Amino acid sequence: MTDTTVSVGDRAPQELKNPTKTRVDENFPVASRLIPQRVRKHVHVFYLCARAADDVADDPDLDPAEKTALLAEMDEALAGKRARTPVTETCLDLIEILDGTGVTIDHARHLLQAFQMDVTKLRYRNWSELINYCLYSAAPVGRFLLDVHGEDGAARPMTDALCNALQILNHLQDCKNDYLELDRVYIPQPWLREQGIDVEALAADAASPALRAVLDRVLDRTDEMIIAARAAPGFIRDRGLRMETAVITAIAARLSAKLRRADPVAVRVELNKLEYLLCTITGIARGVLARR
Repeated sequence: MTDTTVSVGDRAPQELKNPTKTRVDENFPVASRLIPQRVRKHVHVFYLCARAADDVADDPDLDPAEKTALLAEMDEALAGKRARTPVTETCLDLIEILDGTGVTIDHARHLLQAFQMDVTKLRYRNWSELINYCLYSAAPVGRFLLDVHGEDGAARPMTDALCNALQILNHLQDCKNDYLELDRVYIPQPWLREQGIDVEALAADAASPALRAVLDRVLDRTDEMIIAARAAPGFIRDRGLRMETAVITAIAARLSAKLRRADPVAVRVELNKLEYLLCTITGIARGVLARR
């Protein structure tokens, strides 16, 4: 490692992150009151590990070489090849808490692969390439939750669809900031060109009709995944996880609908407290009624 990497590695991940990005910015926290107490700590530690790596990938004050080195250090820690440092501590905490559970550390390592992609991959050639990215950046969260609850693989295709949909909705929420602050655009480039525009359209004060058409096209494909995800609770045995999955599916559907009505280029589109409450009530009801 270079001298520069060593100096950055002496800082804790909390010191590396973008100060404007905090836990409350997350639309879909991975741990809630619906998650059983017996696994809540496992989920929380998994979240902290993922959050620390994401903060490195999104830190505007680090250059690509520094980000790559730090993420590689974290991945090596997950592979059991690094000692505890401020950078690796969340990774080693995750290894410790998963010891004896039978849950693979590969879910966290797959997330690390996605964050490493984020450092240098700034554009996407097509929808399939974007979904492949989501299978590393989002789907491992659902897979981890299924595994830590002792579920079989029956629900995995549906939870993959849900996690991928959530990731893309978050991309749309942050489309302007991701472009302006990180020069990162997750919208397939050909879709922009077909409308006669390029990524610079994201820097405008509001979405043009052409960009709006592209955003709606992304939402059309995302809604297909949300529809597929609605069947997931029926394949989940654990009652708490079943309700949690139904709640998050309801949140995704409502947020997608709101992104159609509002302009994520002009404002950050978010659900308000009442909307979250309605999604929670609806989701819990669906989760309780769902049967495998």
